Amino acid sequence: MDGKTSPEAYSEDEGLAGEAGGKGARRARVSGIDRALQVIDHLYETGSPAGVYAIAKAVKAPLSTVYVIVDDLVEKNMLTRQTDGSIWLGARLYHYGLAYARSLDFMSIATHEMHDLCRQAGETVQVCGRDGDFMLVLAMADGPSHFQVASRVGTRVPLNWTASGRLLVGHLPEEERIELFKRCARSSPTGRAEIDPGTLSEAAGKAFESRLSIQAGESDYAVACIASPICDRDGQCVATISIVLPEQKAFSDENHYTAHVRSSAERIEKLMGWRNR
Repeated sequence: MDGKTSPEAYSEDEGLAGEAGGKGARRARVSGIDRALQVIDHLYETGSPAGVYAIAKAVKAPLSTVYVIVDDLVEKNMLTRQTDGSIWLGARLYHYGLAYARSLDFMSIATHEMHDLCRQAGETVQVCGRDGDFMLVLAMADGPSHFQVASRVGTRVPLNWTASGRLLVGHLPEEERIELFKRCARSSPTGRAEIDPGTLSEAAGKAFESRLSIQAGESDYAVACIASPICDRDGQCVATISIVLPEQKAFSDENHYTAHVRSSAERIEKLMGWRNR
């Protein structure tokens, strides 16, 4: 519901809205949203268009309330009115569904590729994304060795600590990267993470351009990470795929690992339809 929603949509809760302070107004607003969801859920569950009277009867709401809610939702393309006056789901819901489906497709494809890379490299592999000023581990496949990685699924670490963190902001304009690192860069437990905004911004830009970022010992002692960006059709880094392994091992056969991680990122982009070459 946006600012255009008519106040009459909440007429059945006028008593709540009249309570002292903001509590009553909030309860009335939540009730209106609940009514809108009941209308949408009813149409979804029945799988066919319905008249306003039938909807009101099914969700046990006042007819006048449902009329106003339906009008608002039709205006916002959340619902559509058929030529016979019946109501059905609107195009806006379809677009939301597509966006959600794309996110599911991405994680399915990325997770499959992550396990393939884990088998090829024989090391732990992670898929990471950005959560504000932090890098977030979205998925992880443990390698066959006894090498233990501290960051698990759900772990959030400052962007400046990791190879993936720099890639995730590498597509941003330089000034935006600098301002971001001014705000979020902080010292790591090992004391080796770069904290200068200008240096970080330059490193992020170069890493993104070369589609490769490597860090060693910055967030954890003796741990290295080799990452490549996964970019959408607009060229923005939406996630990364990375190999996490012992620092010494990473630099003993660096080209082997970098080739694998770059290829994996490119395959994900191709399968998502984001890369044509």
